[in-house]
Amino acid sequence: MNWAGARVLITGASSGIGAELARLLARRGAHVLAAGRTESALHGHENFAGDLAEPGACAELAAAAGEVDVFIGNAGIGYAGDFAAMPAEKIGELITVNLTANMLLTRALLPGMLDRGHGALAYITSIAGAMAVAEEAAYSGAKAGMATFAESVRLAARPRGVRVSTVVPGVVDTAFFDRRGAAYDRSRPRPVAPQRVARATIAAIERGRAEVFVPAWLRFPARLGGAAPGLVRALRSRFE
Repeated sequence: MNWAGARVLITGASSGIGAELARLLARRGAHVLAAGRTESALHGHENFAGDLAEPGACAELAAAAGEVDVFIGNAGIGYAGDFAAMPAEKIGELITVNLTANMLLTRALLPGMLDRGHGALAYITSIAGAMAVAEEAAYSGAKAGMATFAESVRLAARPRGVRVSTVVPGVVDTAFFDRRGAAYDRSRPRPVAPQRVARATIAAIERGRAEVFVPAWLRFPARLGGAAPGLVRALRSRFE
């Protein structure tokens, strides 16, 4: 992957992982197109302020971005609490930002990559999509959907020269938890720095890796949950 001059669209670039990705890729010579809700916090070569939950926002962003070599779908919002009490409009907003927006932007940007025979797509999901999290039903569901969507796109696009990567972080030290309505209050696992996730994302794109966990040890419980769900449920009921 040659970053020099590559046009890289990053969503959720006004803070956290997205802001670190913009900074690191700009240093590597990429032409960064930064999209996010807070215009004053965007530091790309081209900045696009807007809310991906708004109707038509994804189409407008794709049209403004134009030809893109790499798309990194990082935008995300959370919600913590009793799902039965979650407002319906919040469910729609969460699914749109975490899942539908990535689908729409991929649909708009992928054809150009396929025509050129090269490009890369990277999606930031969450361990919550690999292992269900209590009180985060909508978020877990959206991220699980993203993982399956990414794999489907990868199967079709990789033979035609387009790399597709999924990055699965655990707890990340960002303002995400404050915005979701509940701060992270566990002692373990310890939050990782957003810079670490950003570097792992860049490495995954460069190496064409299909899936990367950050930290790497999270792959074990995620895979165990898929292979032996009954055992994992029993362990969780005992220790949670």
